[in-house]
Amino acid sequence: MKGVIEYSLKTSNDDQFIDITNLVKKAVDESGVSDGMAVVFCPHTTAGITINENADPDVTRDILVNLDKVFPKVGDYKHVEGNSHAHIKASLMGSSQQIIIENGKLKLGTWQGIYFTEFDGPRDRKVFVKII
Repeated sequence: MKGVIEYSLKTSNDDQFIDITNLVKKAVDESGVSDGMAVVFCPHTTAGITINENADPDVTRDILVNLDKVFPKVGDYKHVEGNSHAHIKASLMGSSQQIIIENGKLKLGTWQGIYFTEFDGPRDRKVFVKII
């Protein structure tokens, strides 16, 4: 498989973590690449990509709750669309992650998962995966 794979996501909350690890694993499996990199990219300015624990859902809950404390929806923002908090949170998460592929598998830690992070939902979103 060559090129970029596009996945569509539908978020259901204002702020949300969606575990996309299996989508990235599927892309790796279909690519036939044994050793390389998976690049996961989010083309949105109010959403991002991160890697964190995927065993305990309280971890993502804690991240979202505490990001809201630091960057609440209402604050000293000038951006007229009213979603400055989402832009800041997305910038902290980053728009992409690179994951090593070794022996045809993602080189993630035992408790790690790849997350699409929504901060201005609910929305229809896209995520791109490139296997190199």
